[in-house]
Amino acid sequence: MAAPSSANSENTAVRLASPRGKWILLTTVLGSSMAMLDSTVVNVALPWIGRDLNADLAALQWTLNAYMVTLAGLILLGGALGDRFGRRRIFVLGVVWFAAASLLCGIAPNAAVLITARALQGIGGALLTPGSLALIQASFHPDDRGRVVGLWSGFGGIGAAVGPFLGGWLVDGPGWRWVFLLNVPLAALCVPVAVRHVPESADPRAHGRFDVLGAALGALCLALVTYALIEAGQRSAVLVTLIAMAGLAAGVGFVYVERRRPEPMMPLEIFSSRQFTAVNLVTLCVYAAFGGFFFLAAVQLQVVSGYSALGAGTALLPVTVLMLLLSARSGELGERIGPRIPLTVGPLVCALGMLLMLRVGPHASYVTDVLPALLVLGLGMVTLVAPLTATVLASVDTEHAGIASGVNNAAARAASLLAVAALPLLTGMGSEAYRSAEAFGSAFRRAMPLCAGVLVVGAVLAYTTVRRPVPVCRQAQCHTHCCLTAPPLEGGAEDASPPSK
Repeated sequence: MAAPSSANSENTAVRLASPRGKWILLTTVLGSSMAMLDSTVVNVALPWIGRDLNADLAALQWTLNAYMVTLAGLILLGGALGDRFGRRRIFVLGVVWFAAASLLCGIAPNAAVLITARALQGIGGALLTPGSLALIQASFHPDDRGRVVGLWSGFGGIGAAVGPFLGGWLVDGPGWRWVFLLNVPLAALCVPVAVRHVPESADPRAHGRFDVLGAALGALCLALVTYALIEAGQRSAVLVTLIAMAGLAAGVGFVYVERRRPEPMMPLEIFSSRQFTAVNLVTLCVYAAFGGFFFLAAVQLQVVSGYSALGAGTALLPVTVLMLLLSARSGELGERIGPRIPLTVGPLVCALGMLLMLRVGPHASYVTDVLPALLVLGLGMVTLVAPLTATVLASVDTEHAGIASGVNNAAARAASLLAVAALPLLTGMGSEAYRSAEAFGSAFRRAMPLCAGVLVVGAVLAYTTVRRPVPVCRQAQCHTHCCLTAPPLEGGAEDASPPSK
């Protein structure tokens, strides 16, 4: 089946000013907000989850990482499923799946059920996260897409800003379970709107077999390596070594499968671009540091500094607000001066912010101890995140922009989950450390220099390997960057297929 012509695409596309256009925008904002809220509020709830379920630190690590393993491993496959079987269909399936898994999280009687439900949540996230932007690309008139993407990313930024505050209020009020149960009414609103108002669309060029084996091997590699890092010191050294080797073998198998597949989930030829490879190495460094920081900071503020859950969530708000207000201008600056300086200076500023967090201890003053560190960290993130996304897109051909963005997003999430797994091991954090202000505070003081060091490595990589992209390459559409766990996803080529009649 031939791709529809450009004229036909414009004739059948939806305009933003129409009622249907506003409903589509609402649907995509609601769907993406579910995943974004979940990524920002769970960290605040961790100490309460641990106490209520009598869970050790490893269980809390898995509460974060079970979600990240399935999301990072399957997000590329989720986008491909939408292109083949219908973007609205897969998006709605993802929303329903995510809500059902969230309900299971909310009623989990023990840590094992919660971890399992979080892994299921990640599968739903892998279906709905790429679908939000894909629906915009496929549904709206080309003249409106830029503005719609801007509105979508802006509203998403507001959701990210509200997340820590809302999460803290829920934890202190009705309880941590409502952090997850909140997704159920959001889904109940999102699904009927999507079914009634969002046109179905698919890519007529999508064909061939799905790379299920590649997705499974990628997720298995992450899961086994994460398990080895979390359980090191708790299990026998022989068992941990065998599991780690099995994880590495799964990683080798993933590369082998992707190299031989006619239509792989992650075409390895995109790494022939030295710039793309370099930026993804920088991404691994900076998002490993960010993942470790946000995992530990919310717990540090509650366990060591004596903040309430609401206080800890609100305390972290300046980082998101700075990104919401300034990321678009940072992207414009990066386009003028090139990515090398922002991607070098940004990680160094973030490293300084994390070193300033060493001042945050027992009875820390928010104004003099916490806020200065978070402002410096936020300015560093503003400096680097938008240019990083633009450089990823500019490093590959336009037809590979969507897959390049997905690979970069998955790399960031993988780096984050590995950091959450490794930092307690590297800092000597015991299984009950989060119950002791002295033990956790001591580990936190060892962790911040490690995170800062990884950021410095990222800055050195950027300075030595990143160059200005070719001017004719496509620039980022998402100009508002507020997700703290991964760079934003971007759409594929501008000639995305139009909605079906």
